[in-house]
Amino acid sequence: MTEIVKKQPLLSGLLILFLIAMIFANIGGNMYDGLLPLYLKDLNASIPQIGLFFTLSQVVPLLLQILGGWVSDSLGRLRAIAIGSVFGVIGFIPLVLADTWHWLLLAAAVGSVARALVGPSFDAFIAEHSTEENRGKVYGVSQAIFMIVMVVGPPVGAWLAGSYGFKFMLLTAGIFYLIGAVMRIGMAREAAKGQTSKPTLSFAGLKSNLGAMFGLMFSGGVITWILITDGFRDVSFQLSGNLFPVYMQEFGRLSIQQIGWVNSLFGLCMMLTMIPGGWLSDKVGERVGIASGMILMAASLFLLINIPQGSSVLYFVGWGMAGTGIGLMSPAYQSLISKSVPQHLRGTAFGLFSTSLGIISLPAPWIGAQLWDRVSPQFPFTITAIALLLTVVPIWFKFKLPKSATPLNTAEEPVKESTTLTPELGS
Repeated sequence: MTEIVKKQPLLSGLLILFLIAMIFANIGGNMYDGLLPLYLKDLNASIPQIGLFFTLSQVVPLLLQILGGWVSDSLGRLRAIAIGSVFGVIGFIPLVLADTWHWLLLAAAVGSVARALVGPSFDAFIAEHSTEENRGKVYGVSQAIFMIVMVVGPPVGAWLAGSYGFKFMLLTAGIFYLIGAVMRIGMAREAAKGQTSKPTLSFAGLKSNLGAMFGLMFSGGVITWILITDGFRDVSFQLSGNLFPVYMQEFGRLSIQQIGWVNSLFGLCMMLTMIPGGWLSDKVGERVGIASGMILMAASLFLLINIPQGSSVLYFVGWGMAGTGIGLMSPAYQSLISKSVPQHLRGTAFGLFSTSLGIISLPAPWIGAQLWDRVSPQFPFTITAIALLLTVVPIWFKFKLPKSATPLNTAEEPVKESTTLTPELGS
């Protein structure tokens, strides 16, 4: 008799529980994230001051992004996320109580610690619950589910801010984040019960991880080209990304609620295209989705800055195109990075690539605000669009894994921190 082999589900129960906790926390973050430039404006910040704020707010992440990944590699994904969640909860305090825009720098600094620990751990955790063959699909499905935060958070946050003010909206967002933080801390405590030895941080471990990562970065291979194109893309995004809510309000005459719905459509289009994007990545290679995403995002920017007054519906079309582009690109990017580095360096690698920060891009928000003020409001967005198109060339020719790259990750050890967790933990 032929033995029937039961097919394993694409997402494990543990991964689903993990995503639920992340969704609660990030609904809170997405309620205010797209409205932060408008909150700064509400606290009497000028356009140059908004650019200065986003430049200064990058200083702490710049120092922590790789360290957060190393902590994740050393202490475990769930423990690093739990520690980051505590800082995330604390970061809401100055965010809610701020009476001038300067106080938001403190909130951004504390919140940066949370992002530095949670971001790399999130991507590495998903990689460790997939195989080489289905990694793009797992990233696509996981990120599609996670994109609920982009669909729900912005319109709810915009409605609360427009109806009851920014303070009430931020307090509500903090409650959502707190629920997610409690779930994530509980998962980390359960995971720790199954560990036979206590993980520790050491300078020798940091030195080893950084040495290995710098070796990969300057080897001339895929990681080198990801670093170059990601840095170029980061600079261009930082020039204009934080100014777009203000642009939509001042030139598109969109209300706060309409801006929230635009952001929601952006998240919905990302959600709908991430699963096809992951499938495309596994079938034809990561470079196809990444290059296609760059082209779509550039096209959306050219559309958005050429919309005539009174055509507010085109802002929804443009942001829908941008969301589709990122949906195609994101799972392919994460899959490519996870395949290009050994398992024990994944947190460090994602810490380097997932935060969209770097020394070169540090002054970019301030420069973008100056270009808005001194040249034209459309100019920084034009530069971003052109830069995105230019990155397509190295992406197409250099984002190809060598044949010998596959054995690098096939001999992975089981993920020890997840052995004792059960889906009932979050109930």
